[in-house]
Amino acid sequence: MSRIADNLATVQARIRQACVLSGRDSASVRLVAVSKLHPASVITEAAASGQQIFGENYVQELVDKAGQLNDPIEWHLIGHLQSNKVKYLPGIVSMIHTVDRLSLAQEIDRQWRNKQDTSCAVLVQVNVSGEATKSGTTATEAVELVRQIARLPNIRVRGLMTMPPFFDDPEAARPYFKELRLLAEQIRNEQIPGVEMAELSMGMSGDFEVAIEEGATLVRVGTAIFGER
Repeated sequence: MSRIADNLATVQARIRQACVLSGRDSASVRLVAVSKLHPASVITEAAASGQQIFGENYVQELVDKAGQLNDPIEWHLIGHLQSNKVKYLPGIVSMIHTVDRLSLAQEIDRQWRNKQDTSCAVLVQVNVSGEATKSGTTATEAVELVRQIARLPNIRVRGLMTMPPFFDDPEAARPYFKELRLLAEQIRNEQIPGVEMAELSMGMSGDFEVAIEEGATLVRVGTAIFGER
């Protein structure tokens, strides 16, 4: 077994264990392998080991890798997205995790209308920590942003995404994950037409077990699979 295959098996085992401890079905949590700054060859290696979803932070890198690979891969854009880069994504990505403003959503809607027969699945990024260095709408403004995005015909709001502050102790991130889950429940209760709060994208290599315990359905793991960049 290769190093990456072994790492993937370890991460998947950790996901299953976290689900057992929190009384969840492991099928309710999907692993997004974060491959940014790693060569396309390691993605092929991970795909050969059964990994299907890969997350990239940078549009150009994602487009370049997608052009190199023929593996049956589902690409997610998980990094900050500038509106002028959206035009490169239709036909490549199946989900964008980082929609944090209406103008960006409107550009996604326009590009998908022009280039795709299907709508784009998006997550609304919420800056639950309030850190100035992180992107995302505020928890206070998230409900109205979701309501506005839901009116766009070529977008499907599937849930929320967040990045908590970095802590050495993963337990310290728990309140931020819990806040996102409660916000998703609040939005779900609004019963906004066309909106699903089916996905919570939260948790990375150092804290994804805690995120799963708090309801994560998509965990974004890079270092624990591919090693340091």
